[in-house]
Amino acid sequence: MNSWLDPAFRTALAATRRKKFVLAGLWTEGCVMFPTLDMLKEGYEIYLSADACGDLSAEAHNRAMDRAVQAGAVPMTTFQYLFELQQDWARTETYEGVMEILRAHSPYGMQVRFSKWALGEHASEAGTKVA
Repeated sequence: MNSWLDPAFRTALAATRRKKFVLAGLWTEGCVMFPTLDMLKEGYEIYLSADACGDLSAEAHNRAMDRAVQAGAVPMTTFQYLFELQQDWARTETYEGVMEILRAHSPYGMQVRFSKWALGEHASEAGTKVA
């Protein structure tokens, strides 16, 4: 339930030489909150992808998220994290990968697919220039 208690987990984290981690898991009040609390104590910055976590009830999830935030974790959503990584649609090196995720898993992606269907495959998400 608490991955932090596993020496191999701690060794793997240390090997990354990173201090910021995004966590998610099956049970927010167990397998997410416990390593979060321990990692925060050890000086890691922890971001919790709230919509990628679950629990036995919404109340249990919300109280576990509250506890983690009180301890110093930063709550976010999966797409918020994705957009923070992308930052700008002009970042062409990651644009197609991000759009692939959005097309498969979001209403925005459905809208892009519909627009391309309605306007043609060569329609740009950026729109057209006015003459």
